[in-house]
Amino acid sequence: MARQGQRRSSGSRTTTRGRRRDQDNEGIIPVLAQAVREVENGVMRGRVDGTRFQVVALLVREERARLKADDSLDEQRRATELKRLDGIATILAQTAAREPSLFTRLGEDAEITDGVRRLKRELQERGGIEPEPAAESTGSASTSPLRPDRQVVPQSVARAQLANPFMAPDYSAVPVVPKERRLVGWELIGPLLSSFEHPAPGVRSCMDLPPSRPQMLPPGLELMEHQARLLSAVGDGHRTFLLADEPGLGKTAQALLAAQTAEAYPLLAVVPNVVKTNWAREAAQWTPSKTVSVVHGDGLSVDGFADIIVVNYEILDRHVGWIGDHGFRGMIVDEAHFIKNKASQRSQNVLEIAERVRRRVARPLMMALTGTPLINDVDDFLTIWRFLGWIEEKKPGPRLMAALEETGLTPADHAFYPAAREAVVDLGIVRRKKVDVAADIPARRIADLPVELAEADGRSIREAEQELVERLVQRYDAAMATRRSGPSPAGTGVDLDLVRRVAGSELADSEDSTTGDNVFAMVRRIGQAKAGLAADYAAQLARSAGKVVFFAKHLDVMDLAGDVFTRRDLRWTEIRGDQSRTARQQAIDSFVNDPDVSIIVCSLTAAGVGINLQVASDVVLAELSWTNAEQTQAIDRVHRIGQTEPVTAWRILAAQTIDTRIADLIDSKAGLAAVALDGAEEEAATTADVRLEALVSLLADTLEKRGNTNP
Repeated sequence: MARQGQRRSSGSRTTTRGRRRDQDNEGIIPVLAQAVREVENGVMRGRVDGTRFQVVALLVREERARLKADDSLDEQRRATELKRLDGIATILAQTAAREPSLFTRLGEDAEITDGVRRLKRELQERGGIEPEPAAESTGSASTSPLRPDRQVVPQSVARAQLANPFMAPDYSAVPVVPKERRLVGWELIGPLLSSFEHPAPGVRSCMDLPPSRPQMLPPGLELMEHQARLLSAVGDGHRTFLLADEPGLGKTAQALLAAQTAEAYPLLAVVPNVVKTNWAREAAQWTPSKTVSVVHGDGLSVDGFADIIVVNYEILDRHVGWIGDHGFRGMIVDEAHFIKNKASQRSQNVLEIAERVRRRVARPLMMALTGTPLINDVDDFLTIWRFLGWIEEKKPGPRLMAALEETGLTPADHAFYPAAREAVVDLGIVRRKKVDVAADIPARRIADLPVELAEADGRSIREAEQELVERLVQRYDAAMATRRSGPSPAGTGVDLDLVRRVAGSELADSEDSTTGDNVFAMVRRIGQAKAGLAADYAAQLARSAGKVVFFAKHLDVMDLAGDVFTRRDLRWTEIRGDQSRTARQQAIDSFVNDPDVSIIVCSLTAAGVGINLQVASDVVLAELSWTNAEQTQAIDRVHRIGQTEPVTAWRILAAQTIDTRIADLIDSKAGLAAVALDGAEEEAATTADVRLEALVSLLADTLEKRGNTNP
């Protein structure tokens, strides 16, 4: 009986041990033990899984707090479980000792990334713990710009995100930790702004840039010295820039080549709608080996596999979700003064994406481009600095804080302010003026700026252009049919002589037509459709570079532009054909002498000659002239003897319309004229009417595509 009782007792103890072993294999602790061994083994093999390390540390901390607060546990059980957690913590410490970069993951202020959140939920579920409800990836619900009802995910983007393994998070950089802590507790944002509001005379506004180095460029392209020096800084490892060069100094090219130098692909460019098409064009020109895709509307046509994706501010709210998860390694914000109001939806969208980019990539390329970093006051800096990661919501970011600590000063010291300003400039402010780099750039240049017309306008104009082309083809086919009844001409292909005669007939009919379906009416409609876009760009120039001369051909385009300037609170004046001589001179005097009058709107025909507007160095050509001479005369109102700065003429072109064809023809005639002036012999066609050549080009291209041949 005794033995039976002993066996029973032994069996009871065995049952208890079995139950304890079952308990030891349940819950979160065995899951953490397995995870920490995986991290340890990975480090020993040279593979550092910082995310898993951080998640284990977080869950150990939470489980320890839970055990201490759990009144249902007896002291022996609590001590046993805490001892098991201590064992896991010991392995964490030993692993971090082998790989010191992991120590940053143990801090209370260590960043909680989307990857950390996902893995934490996964381990909690495996351990039988119900995870907390998933939060938005950034901010609180009250501040997050994500609107689920407006979010879209283009199919191409979804395929790219599933297919591309390179989008894995990159945590390779060790966070900057200040050596000193004397500035803890100081309010520093105000003093930083004050250092820019009241700078000492002669202080620099541009970071020190290294000497220029040779760059690999597409054939036929060259960099100016100031552009090459910025790329040298990127090559040396600098990754954040407030590029505040004056307009006309090639900020777009610098940004695109900076991305190429830093291998910051995929690259996101957030730009105003007026320059969206131009960004795609510039990308194709400066980085032809990289694919570029432009986001329109809901992004149905975007290529999710493209190296460079361009999106405009106006539609960004629909795309924040997928953009934030796409794995961009570089982000460019053009006309960055658009985000100066941090409370605006536009600014919140940009900041949201920037935060997500930094969470996934250790050192992304972040560039803010603007010729006008300040419009109202120094507070305009704040959102741009935050986009670049230089500051956080209410304090400097780690790199800036480390630089401020290195000064050994506090805001109580007068010397702190110039030192703080230098610290911010060295983070990446680059500011050059035209006059500073005048030797680098041509004294006069024409820069084409393609713009996308509003959807309805663009569709209507393209339909009108198609009707014109069909009418030309019908004329040509009718003429060819008449020929077939006579002798057949020798040779095959498009009959260019007949094409020219057909175009001439259409042009003659257009001059006599009153129906509004001719080439003149179509070009005028294009001018009306792009008037607002051209005026908007002129307003941006006026804010950033000073006085601007705005040229248009038609009075209704001038009126539309004037309305835009008035709405933008810009003072402007105008020169038009129906003015008296006195009113004309008053307009000129006002523009030249009054510093508050920033724009003069001029008629191409009424103001193309006889006036001096060299107080400006930027010209906007909102409508194309039919001759190069008229265009040149307009530019020469600014580019003339006495001009001290290089002149840039911004030619606004309606993309995917006859506008671009006309611009190419004007340029070709300008080149031919130069050859003729140099004494070369040219055919009589070199002075042909651009209007005729535009129609000839339209018809010939259509016939070649159709594959039409002479019988």
